[in-house]
Amino acid sequence: MHNTTLQRIFSMRNIAVVALVGYFAVFMAYPIIKAFAGSMHNWNPLTDTYQWVGFENYAQVLTDSLFWKSIWNTAVYSFFSVAFRVIVGLALALLLTSKLVKAKSALRGLFYMPTITPLVAVSFVWMWMYDPQFGMIDKVTGLDIGWLNDSHWAMPAVIIMTIWKDFGYATVLYMAGIMSLPTDVYEAASLDGAGKWQTFWKITLPLLRPTTLLIVITSLITYLQAYIQILVMTGGGPGTDTYTISYLIYDQAFTKYNFGVASAMSVILFVLTGVLTLLMFKASGDKLEESR
Repeated sequence: MHNTTLQRIFSMRNIAVVALVGYFAVFMAYPIIKAFAGSMHNWNPLTDTYQWVGFENYAQVLTDSLFWKSIWNTAVYSFFSVAFRVIVGLALALLLTSKLVKAKSALRGLFYMPTITPLVAVSFVWMWMYDPQFGMIDKVTGLDIGWLNDSHWAMPAVIIMTIWKDFGYATVLYMAGIMSLPTDVYEAASLDGAGKWQTFWKITLPLLRPTTLLIVITSLITYLQAYIQILVMTGGGPGTDTYTISYLIYDQAFTKYNFGVASAMSVILFVLTGVLTLLMFKASGDKLEESR
């Protein structure tokens, strides 16, 4: 009886391992391999073209000024979106875990609601809010800005929408992190006469570093792939001022049907994301070693 039970457990474990390997092979390994293979071909499914060109697609991408402009736009968009997601999320988490605020559960749900709202719906709502004729933002603020049609304001407008939609994710994670912090450390700091700001900078912030790293990495990966809000709100415009790398990939693949060029851009984006993630892990690890 005991042997039969063990056999069943090992059998179920083997099935789970096979299913997991199959999942990664089909949904992760195959698309990466297919994208890399496609990047080495002149690939157009409309004309049934799939011709070997070697590294010509990469040469075309790396000498394209629009590609480098989209890289810069992506860097600006990602930096400010991640930074304010962390700042706003941490500030609200500290507020909601303090004794100053009541109805914390209701506020927590209210703040998290934009995060689970479909991005397409949120993008359309904000696009209407930015409308210069009947948009709420200009009417409330008394401004007269063609937000999404102005080359100076289009990207900031998209960033503001992104921050509003995504700060709830950081807030919830920071609240979980704050509530799990050891109380004895704060008691010792209080006995030593540490003020609130000293406690925050010297204790709370360092102890929340793993949570911050998680938020930064997951946010960065998400924002490097951002294109839906760009597609809905600006269409890459005005001109090409809000082109991000992911939107450029979408444009090359599904508007111009240059799947080979789009695949080359995807491979570059994949490598860039991996390198940035590894650098952040290394930097965080070095800081943890220094603090010990």
